[in-house]
Amino acid sequence: MRGIVFDVDGTLLLSDRALGGYELLPGAIEVLTTLKARQVPFALLTNGSAHPPAQQAAKLRATGLPVEDEQMITPSSIAADYLQRRGIRRALVLGSAGVGQALRDAGIVTVHTGEEGATEVGSVFVGWHPECGMQDIETACRAIWGGAELCVASDVPFFATKQGRTIGYSHAITAAIRRLTKAPMTLTGKPSVRALRFVAKRLGVPMRALAVVGDDPVVEVLMARRGGATALAVTTGTTHREEWQRQPPSRRPDAILADLRGVLDWVDETADAPRNTPRRPRAARPRLRARRAAARTASRPVSKRRAVRPPG
Repeated sequence: MRGIVFDVDGTLLLSDRALGGYELLPGAIEVLTTLKARQVPFALLTNGSAHPPAQQAAKLRATGLPVEDEQMITPSSIAADYLQRRGIRRALVLGSAGVGQALRDAGIVTVHTGEEGATEVGSVFVGWHPECGMQDIETACRAIWGGAELCVASDVPFFATKQGRTIGYSHAITAAIRRLTKAPMTLTGKPSVRALRFVAKRLGVPMRALAVVGDDPVVEVLMARRGGATALAVTTGTTHREEWQRQPPSRRPDAILADLRGVLDWVDETADAPRNTPRRPRAARPRLRARRAAARTASRPVSKRRAVRPPG
């Protein structure tokens, strides 16, 4: 394990429903500070697109998290890279002011509903848009009927806040657009392999040498499984331990962490091992062996039925 990818909401902190005040979760500052001191590459990958990466990083630094601008990655960062490689130079943005900033920084012209040429674009990019209305959806549909691609920041129905699960606006908006247009979508946030590949390139670490830390089985863990990375689960967000235990193999983590500080144990395991060599026998690390055994026991499904999560 040569790099770490952290989810934000539900893993490092809890925000309120308006994405305003932050409440740091136990161990968040300690873990990131330790990784930085040990020079272990890490990044924060959020599905939140309301703020540009640099602005979001500054907000997190104000809470005490040691996060540099380049370590903060949003779906807009990935969308900008994707649209550039596709040769798309103009996009309709369904989102708040900060959603399209990364696109503009990459030289992509962004327009919004009501502006001239709003339907004459190469892509529609859907992000955080709590004020979205029917005019926005109709404009997006007309752009897609005219040949634009549909690009989506997040298709996750819920995320963790201090008030509990909150719906993902871009998920609802995208559902309406696709119901009308039948258009395929390109997902730039989690759980797409595209997102994990972008982070791996940013950190200079192969996807299979990454650990993904998160609170949602259908987001972080599914992404890790798709990319061959290690999946570490926390219980501080949308998913409780019992729900983790009931996950099918495709969404089952390598370990359920009792505390975020458990990430450092996984780093310790490979810190002294030469690269491209087999891992040391577990017997050489009794404490870690016992913790791994406990994690395996906790991760065994207790029922063949899938958990049904309430929307509240």
